[in-house]
Amino acid sequence: MVSPNSPETPGGVSASAAPRSIKDVVIRLAGNSQDGIQAIGGFLARLAGRSDQDVMTYMTIPSTISGGPSIFQVRMGTGDILSAGDRADMLVAFYQHSYDAHIGSLRPGGVLLYDADHVKPAEGDHRFTNVACPITTGTIEAVGGTAKDKGKNIYVLGLIARIFDLEVPKLTQLIRERFGGKNEDIVRNALLGFDAGYAWPQNNLRDLFYRFEAIDRAAAASGRTQVTLDGNSAIAYGFLAAGVRHGAGYPITPWSSIMETLRTELPKYGGVFVQCEDEIASISTALGFSYTGNVAITGSAGPGLSLKMEALSWATMAEMPLVVVNVQRGGPSTGMPTNVEQSDLMQAIYGSHGDTPRVVLAPKNVEDCFYLAIEAVRIARAYSTPVLLLTDQALSSRIEAFDEPDLKALMVPPGPDRTERPANFKPYPLDRQTRHAPAGTRIASGKYPVVTGLEHDEFGHPTGNPKLHAQMNAKRRDKIKALASTLPAPELGGDISGEALIVTWGSNYGPAREALQRIRAAGVPAGHLHIRHVHPLPPGLEDILGRYRKVVVAELNDEGVYGFGQFATLLRARYALPSIVSTCKTDGLTFKVSELVAGVARHLGNATLEGLVSQARPSPLAAR
Repeated sequence: MVSPNSPETPGGVSASAAPRSIKDVVIRLAGNSQDGIQAIGGFLARLAGRSDQDVMTYMTIPSTISGGPSIFQVRMGTGDILSAGDRADMLVAFYQHSYDAHIGSLRPGGVLLYDADHVKPAEGDHRFTNVACPITTGTIEAVGGTAKDKGKNIYVLGLIARIFDLEVPKLTQLIRERFGGKNEDIVRNALLGFDAGYAWPQNNLRDLFYRFEAIDRAAAASGRTQVTLDGNSAIAYGFLAAGVRHGAGYPITPWSSIMETLRTELPKYGGVFVQCEDEIASISTALGFSYTGNVAITGSAGPGLSLKMEALSWATMAEMPLVVVNVQRGGPSTGMPTNVEQSDLMQAIYGSHGDTPRVVLAPKNVEDCFYLAIEAVRIARAYSTPVLLLTDQALSSRIEAFDEPDLKALMVPPGPDRTERPANFKPYPLDRQTRHAPAGTRIASGKYPVVTGLEHDEFGHPTGNPKLHAQMNAKRRDKIKALASTLPAPELGGDISGEALIVTWGSNYGPAREALQRIRAAGVPAGHLHIRHVHPLPPGLEDILGRYRKVVVAELNDEGVYGFGQFATLLRARYALPSIVSTCKTDGLTFKVSELVAGVARHLGNATLEGLVSQARPSPLAAR
């Protein structure tokens, strides 16, 4: 076997052959969930992060325990990468069903790398550069023993490393880190598989060497090192930075990895996370922690959020600081647990019984998952209110690289505020902001508050007084309005007025920004407005929305009986603008950039944009 560090590989292909320069590339790995294709994508994403490149990933996995067809798509390279890419520049097909299902996703001129032991491409299809590699056989020959074809994912990683001239020392270090806690034979076999893939002797790789454009390190924005995380991990670490040390939950896809991270990490900081017997016990336990003054978190997906609603209503009445994470997935009912959707918005804002005003935040990308988790805890503390962090399946598993946070500046000291309250202390004053008094706090008057789900007076004592009930309802509502007045203006990109404004929330941020670039390049004046503070809405939106002929709200939910998605319905109810329209979908997949361009073109009736959507741009990997 020839080492990746050798100047010449078998077949006479020089490892130092002049590679073609590319800005970025979209690689789609298609196989079965048991093949470890997510591991390949994870290695590539983390390599990009350690190489000061930008990266974004996307994956689909089967919802059945037995596994099945799965993909992992990674887009990596130089510059600002905003989406995982509409179509692939390289498709790696492990099986015939992988080829059949995903060959349509490959751009003209792209590279089809397939396992010749399992895949037979269509004859006469000359749209792509086909590379037939006996991946299964090559892995068996390299690793041997009883492993059979286990490890072919690492073999493929070696192939990709050679084709794109990736940094082998960094990749091998990542492999050692990934398998370092296992038997040394596993590490050795993984490295053998990688070397074999890198040194595969095939002459038709001669014209398939690429190298990413050099990064202008002097122009780097911050100079800080990058971290590479998925969205769920970013949320968990954001909670740690915000001073959260207590939480409770119940496992459900795709929330579970947040729970598992907190179960592992919180004890390191003197905290505790309780896995409860069900969703109701989870939020009740978290509320118990919050009652003691330790702002706690709980979380779930849509079905679990439904079960938490009664206790969440109690939290609103008792004005208890609490953060609830909802990692949205396809619904209703069990729905599509491993696919993305944004159909829990109305439940998050208006769910539960009675008038229960609450705060709803939605991160836009993985980096924002970290910072918005901190923001959610801050608001819960400052306003003594439940806060819902509404993320989704796409963000939960997406891997991105971003500047390492300045933790020294961000870390919030944990622990309750038990400073003595004055003699005139009222936990629920009508004339000022509620400040939760944790259990054990000394009150100078000796009159200690009552915490109850019943309507209450200013001291927390239950009451059925009609006037007081109306006043308390107004008090709980008005503090949310007070928060709204302090919110920053949302991020507006592109033209400040024009034909179309794309409005997004949650994980749709990146594709919408790319769609805006294409729309403006076609000569259509347009903007993009992204909302992170979903409820209450930030001030100043009415002026922004009124400056465009069409306001196209893009969201991953159904258009409903009246033809509008959930957020579009909310905006139309709030601002009464007939220009607000929807582009929605519920196929369980994230928005493609082309789908957003098509949605805007449809509402504008713009033939130029419609033609732009139908154009199939060639891959940067296309032969010269």
